[in-house]
Amino acid sequence: MRLLLLLLLLHLQIYAPTTTARTVSEYEALLSIKSSITDDPQSFLSAWNSTTSLCSWTGITCDHTGRRVTSLDLSGLNLSGTLSPDIAHLRYLQNLSLAANQFSGPIPASLSAVTSLRSLNLSNNIFNSSFPTQLSSLKNLEVLDLYNNNMTGGLPLTVVEMPNLKHLHLGGNYYSGKIPPDYGKWEFLEYLAISGNELEGSIPVELGNLTKLRELYIGYFNTYEGGLPPEIGNLSSLVRFDAANCALSGQIPPEIGRLQKLDTLFLQVNSLSGSLTRELGSLKSLKSMDLSNNMFTGEIPTSFAELKNLTLLNLFRNKLYGAIPEFIAELPDLEVLQLWENNFTSTIPQTLGQNGKLEILDLSSNKLTGTLPPNMCLGNNLQTLITLSNFLFGPIPESLGQCQSLSRIRMGENFLNGSIPKGLFDLPNLSQVELQDNLLAGEFPVIGTLAVNLGQLSLSNNRLTGSLPPSIGNFSGVQKLLLDGNKFSGSIPPEIGRLQQLTKMDFSHNKFSGPIAPEISQCKLLTFVDLSRNELSGEIPTEITGMRILNYLNLSKNHLVGSIPAPIATMQSLTSVDFSYNNLTGLVPGTGQFSYFNYTSFVGNPSLCGPYLGPCKDGDVNGTHQPRVKGPLSSSLKLLLVIGLLVCSIAFAVAAIIKARSLKKASEARAWKLTAFQRLDFTVDDSSRNMTCAI
Repeated sequence: MRLLLLLLLLHLQIYAPTTTARTVSEYEALLSIKSSITDDPQSFLSAWNSTTSLCSWTGITCDHTGRRVTSLDLSGLNLSGTLSPDIAHLRYLQNLSLAANQFSGPIPASLSAVTSLRSLNLSNNIFNSSFPTQLSSLKNLEVLDLYNNNMTGGLPLTVVEMPNLKHLHLGGNYYSGKIPPDYGKWEFLEYLAISGNELEGSIPVELGNLTKLRELYIGYFNTYEGGLPPEIGNLSSLVRFDAANCALSGQIPPEIGRLQKLDTLFLQVNSLSGSLTRELGSLKSLKSMDLSNNMFTGEIPTSFAELKNLTLLNLFRNKLYGAIPEFIAELPDLEVLQLWENNFTSTIPQTLGQNGKLEILDLSSNKLTGTLPPNMCLGNNLQTLITLSNFLFGPIPESLGQCQSLSRIRMGENFLNGSIPKGLFDLPNLSQVELQDNLLAGEFPVIGTLAVNLGQLSLSNNRLTGSLPPSIGNFSGVQKLLLDGNKFSGSIPPEIGRLQQLTKMDFSHNKFSGPIAPEISQCKLLTFVDLSRNELSGEIPTEITGMRILNYLNLSKNHLVGSIPAPIATMQSLTSVDFSYNNLTGLVPGTGQFSYFNYTSFVGNPSLCGPYLGPCKDGDVNGTHQPRVKGPLSSSLKLLLVIGLLVCSIAFAVAAIIKARSLKKASEARAWKLTAFQRLDFTVDDSSRNMTCAI
């Protein structure tokens, strides 16, 4: 009996647990999650305490009983820390979102215990390491978003074992290697994003099996071999396809024309070549197509006329040629057309913009001729108009002067003529105007009070005439004002001083006359001022010396008189000045920055004196009679002096040697024969003294 009792006790000792497993409540699990958060700068989790019901805590959602946590959403709270493994004790959790925070460390494998989880969003954090293989037990998971973390290794195969996945975002990480062929096995997947990683190899044909897929993002920083597989045409449900910037090559497969639900196709910044696949015109649902920055050749296919829903067409930076087809202008919903940096020729379709929806038009850097379409802003939606660097001629359409939506207009480097449309400079949203290098004539338009947003105005190298209106002061926001190379005349209006944002001012090569407006000095942000090649007169205003950040000042080739203001030498910001070819007088400052300037900055002023210019004449310094100041010798004069001294030294040495030798011979002769000679009363010094050294 005693033996039996001993065996029973031994059995209990062996099989009884040494400690009793403690059940962690949801309340304790949430407090553990809070304790793993090291920084809560806005105290969003301050209410997570025992005084309130956990179902009322920030980010918590409970079921209808009020007992079970079904959702934990802490997205966008700027939290830092790690995710506690005790998350596993929220056994009824269906939604977990920690997106847009600063969570770091590994994803806890204990999440595998939360088998009820349907949505897991950890995007925009700093989670690292690889995806835990244990999470393959999350068979109910439909949404997995790990976008923009620091995940490494190959694309996880664990996720393939989640049969109900509909949304998978692994982009913006550091995944490397190839796309696993197994990624074509999901039956219900609607969203797949693996862009922004370091993937390589070819795109597996198995992706064509994802017949429920609606959105596919595989580009950006990945570098695939080869091009798009023809099987891409099997994705019959695909709505958006983005394979931009991922080193694709070859031609676009014609099978792409089978994607009848596709509304967005982005293949820009690749090495795709050949002609534009005409089957692209079969994409009747297509709204946005970007094939820019590739190596496509040939003409725009006529099949593109069938893209009636197209709103965006980007074909810029290719090698396309031929005329811009007329049907492009007839696309009823076209809003964005960018064809720049190709080899398009002929004229711009004159009906372009008549659909009333055009917002952005960029045809620059082609070989287009003819005139500009008259109704590009018919619907008053046009924001950006760029046609620079072509061979366009004719006037700027007057309708642009009433285009209230216009913000950027760049038409430089053409042969446009006529005058600037009335009202153009008074458009309320206009921020940039470039009309340089044309044949525009007429006067500078009067500027209204609405032109406050204009930041850059370039009218350089045209044939504009007349004076600047005082209303130029209404350009209160202008930063660059470039009027050089025209025939503007009259004085520079003092209202120029109202341009408080002005940083660059180029009025050179005009016919401006009168004095330099001292009000220019009120433009405290000016770093560049060029008034050269005009007919300005009077003295240089001393107010210029108050411009403390001015780097470049060019007043050359005018009729300026008087002296260079001495305080200008204290302007430490100056790195380049040019006062040449005026009628300036007096001494050039030789201190400060002026000690570094070349003499070419002052030539052409006969009465200027100082460094490199020679001494001041008749004691005329700064316009008053002063004792004669000997200017420093020029470098050429110094060189001549040194050469002269060297020649004299050599001559002296030669004379000394000759005299010494003659004395030696006389001494030797006396040793053998005594001969009477007449005494010569001169020495070596006498000999050298009579030598003439021309310097």
